[in-house]
Amino acid sequence: MRDYLSEIKSAGVKELPLLAHEIRERIIDTVSKNGGHLASNLGMVEATVALHRVFASPKDKLIFDVGHQAYAHKIITENERSVPFENLRKLGGTSGFTSPQESAHDIFFAGHSGTSISSAIGIAEANKLKGDDSYTIAIIGDGSFTNGMAYEALNNASAKGLKLIILVNDNEMSISQNVGGLAKYLSKIRVSRGYFRFKRGAKRIGFFPLLGKPFVKLFAWVKNKIRRALMGNTIFENLGLDYIGPVDGNNIKALINVLEEAKKRGGACVVHMKTQKGVGYLPSEREPSRYHGIGTFDIESGEAHKKMPQTFSSVAGEAVVGLAREDEKVCAITAAMADGTGLTPFANEFPERFYDVGIAEEHAVTFAGGLAKNGMKPIVALYSTFAQRSFDQALHDISLQNLPLTLLLDRCGVVEGDGYTHQGVFDYQLFSCVPNAKIYSPETYEELKNTISKSSSDGCLSVVRYPKGAEKTYTPAREMIYDGEHMLYYSSGIEAAKRVIVTYGRMAEVANEALKDLPSDTGIVKLVKIFPLDRSYLTGLLSGKELIYTLEEIYKNGCVGEKIASYLAGTQARVKIKAIDTFVPCGTLSELYEHLSLTPHDVVNEIISEKM
Repeated sequence: MRDYLSEIKSAGVKELPLLAHEIRERIIDTVSKNGGHLASNLGMVEATVALHRVFASPKDKLIFDVGHQAYAHKIITENERSVPFENLRKLGGTSGFTSPQESAHDIFFAGHSGTSISSAIGIAEANKLKGDDSYTIAIIGDGSFTNGMAYEALNNASAKGLKLIILVNDNEMSISQNVGGLAKYLSKIRVSRGYFRFKRGAKRIGFFPLLGKPFVKLFAWVKNKIRRALMGNTIFENLGLDYIGPVDGNNIKALINVLEEAKKRGGACVVHMKTQKGVGYLPSEREPSRYHGIGTFDIESGEAHKKMPQTFSSVAGEAVVGLAREDEKVCAITAAMADGTGLTPFANEFPERFYDVGIAEEHAVTFAGGLAKNGMKPIVALYSTFAQRSFDQALHDISLQNLPLTLLLDRCGVVEGDGYTHQGVFDYQLFSCVPNAKIYSPETYEELKNTISKSSSDGCLSVVRYPKGAEKTYTPAREMIYDGEHMLYYSSGIEAAKRVIVTYGRMAEVANEALKDLPSDTGIVKLVKIFPLDRSYLTGLLSGKELIYTLEEIYKNGCVGEKIASYLAGTQARVKIKAIDTFVPCGTLSELYEHLSLTPHDVVNEIISEKM
């Protein structure tokens, strides 16, 4: 296996751009076959080469914020990893995010934004306490500065003696175009070219000792006066941090020089680099948002191999647009995920009622609470894995205030490709402990539209959770009967069934497939509203059965099955709970279902093995 790390250390600086080109080609080739995050990684290639040239990973700790920008880092350190980069996002392969399980070069699991500076400060502080002279480098995108945690960390970053460098990757993007005051602020720094040209000239003059120390001191004083006149101190300097930049992050030589300068400063230092998202591959340069996260595609044309005319995300977006057309109080909010959550059509049709608050899930929910308090009807769309961050706000600023909010949770259940950090299997446990909340888990597009419509008039926190991708179409193994009052489907003949599978969402297809190989006295109850459950109704429906098998695509502790088991504790019915009891790795959906024993074959074997 090629040792890129040794080559970067030994090659001449003029040879490094060619090495970067080869790394970029491998990223494009692998992502075209496996899917993944493309544009963000292409913009980071030269910077990653420069980082490994200047610092000695893993002694010096490189901490990538979010982690989806670390593909070049994984290739460079590939010789010290158990699997090659070509296994990206495959079961047992390379994670699409940094993973300490893969390599000592990956310091932190990182799938959510804003965490790098906090963890870097902790590591740098521990180094100081131990007398370790290694460096800690937090690599954070400008988009992550829309997350409040980054500012909390900056407020504590100026402690004396920390060998800490914060490398701000400024590409004017998060997933979509950046929003908010910091984006404008960085732009202001970026265009203050006059000062930086003057600074470089002043530095050159300082190299002439014949001018004498008094002149150099005078020149430094003049330089600082001009700087403040042109742009003033940066926010970073006002927080007690050294600041260098902006520097061209796609210019390896320039960035090496700046990083070497940052090392000499001896304290916490911010290096501000400007990169181009998607650079080096024309389609991603033209449409960086589209190529932020992409499935497999043809390299020549840039066209995706698989196109879905409709997804749960797009149908949810259409449903929200429909509500907004009927009611001018409906507003839509997302956290840098307009495309991913299907809200772009809403943004185009109702721009005055659409709010992209940046990567700030906490703010999104409390902001929605303010809208609701003043008579609006807010709908917040987030990915399930990021909604974890908004729990406190949902509890304290929505439920406690008795305010209405529809929370659309995209990417619920098992999510293929992204691995441990992006699985939507914990949201039910979080939001089912919020007083007065309601949670829906539709299986079909029609159910999704119905539940979004219903949730908008619930008058409380209503969570609608749905998976990534398209609905499954199939013929149910039994005729299904709908109970509208309880938002419950169940198979006909359920009264006579001895065994009953209770399920919801995408697992309903698995249950129906299993039913083909199960005894005829087996039935299915499919829930649509999964919290709160109607205890008396379900107890009456299920208490006479010999076996209740709950099948769920969420984490086991605190799942629906546990609630049903508690309801039936005083009856003769036995409850077998099938859910997820571990963190979920990378892989395709079918691979992950097999890995987690969530296939129809597993269901059949487990039910038959239960003695009646």
